[in-house]
Amino acid sequence: MTFRPLLLALLLAVASAGAQAADLQSFGRGSWSKLRAAHDDQPTVVHFWGLTCAPCLVEMPEWGKLQAERPDMRLVMVAADPVPQDPARVSDMLARANLAKAENWAFADRFNERLRYEIDPDWPGELPRTMLIDRDGKETVLTGVADLGEVRAWLDAQKKR
Repeated sequence: MTFRPLLLALLLAVASAGAQAADLQSFGRGSWSKLRAAHDDQPTVVHFWGLTCAPCLVEMPEWGKLQAERPDMRLVMVAADPVPQDPARVSDMLARANLAKAENWAFADRFNERLRYEIDPDWPGELPRTMLIDRDGKETVLTGVADLGEVRAWLDAQKKR
């Protein structure tokens, strides 16, 4: 049991060693409140995805293209796999999708239902899931593979406000 935290620390160190590796923040209890507070009064796109979600992996490069197209977009990527994942694999996937510069988080609690409940008590955990949060805190939820045209339109509407 004491070996596991040491291994996790080593994996995180290796994941952050590469020049293009994505910095991952641990998403635990209370992280959602901190994330929301950090982006208060700012339109933010929060995308929940997972390594075990095939549609998520297919759409990841499209999110990378959107971020490159709109560098001013506040994009938060949260790896929300139902089972714990190797942080190095999560970081590698983000880097391969050109999402290393996004704000990246990964669920860090084996009891992920608790984390999902903090985000949305009605969220059963399906992935992918995107939340568009306007500057007033109003959330628009897109379930499944996001229509990035809809996301672009939402971003454009936020600039007009």
